[in-house]
Amino acid sequence: MDDKKFLKIKSDVMFRLFFADERNQEFLIGFLKSVLRLPEDDYNIIEIADPHLLRDFDGDKLGIIDVKLKTKSGKIVHIEIQLKVSPELKERIIFYSSKLITEQIGSGDDFNTIKKVISIIITDEELIAISPNYRHCFTLYDREASIELSDIMEIHTLELHKLPKDTDGTLLYDWASFIDAESEEELNMIAERNPQIGKAVVKYRELTADERTRDLYDRRMRAKWDEQSRLRGVKIEIAKNMIADNEPIEKIIKYTGLTLEEIESLRN
Repeated sequence: MDDKKFLKIKSDVMFRLFFADERNQEFLIGFLKSVLRLPEDDYNIIEIADPHLLRDFDGDKLGIIDVKLKTKSGKIVHIEIQLKVSPELKERIIFYSSKLITEQIGSGDDFNTIKKVISIIITDEELIAISPNYRHCFTLYDREASIELSDIMEIHTLELHKLPKDTDGTLLYDWASFIDAESEEELNMIAERNPQIGKAVVKYRELTADERTRDLYDRRMRAKWDEQSRLRGVKIEIAKNMIADNEPIEKIIKYTGLTLEEIESLRN
């Protein structure tokens, strides 16, 4: 398979197809262990929510494609890839994590039955601007008193573009490199370094050899390109209206995300 046909693991549809496949559960567990610090027994039973993506997914439609699962003790784990970081992504992460908590409680239910919610958010753009680290873990924590209010919510971020060139010796680095791979050559290098990921590479190649998989990938990419084109058109219209109202360029940039050069071109 040449590089031109390489299906990126970090595309949301390929990530979902690979890691949510019950036949690949050992790789999902391997990735989870590299990110989380759960009791070993929690990994003994991993229940994947709606694993039948190939059967149900319509690649022509956008929408969030994520991986949801429950551990043996009932902890809810949500994994999502958002390669492009939108301005509201942090707020949406918190909202969605909170929703996974509130959904557990019905009328008359006891609050002490709520299970921990863990979100793992993978991006390929800057999410945590003030830190050079490629991974972070956020909780409900009082920094001044060094006290955790509760461990009911945990948000992990993994920024692929911050991966250092050389390994830091962690399993997370190997799994992040696997997800971030851009070519067969990169996969081969990671496989040589880590035997478990070597097995994952073999399974991934089997997945990408399937014509239905490649069709889903192509349609998902087309849907994203169409949505990006639509959004760009909306931004340009907003910018034109703001220019007509003599709004400051800095404000137009803030609300549209267009560059100074693009706005100047519209003004002219």
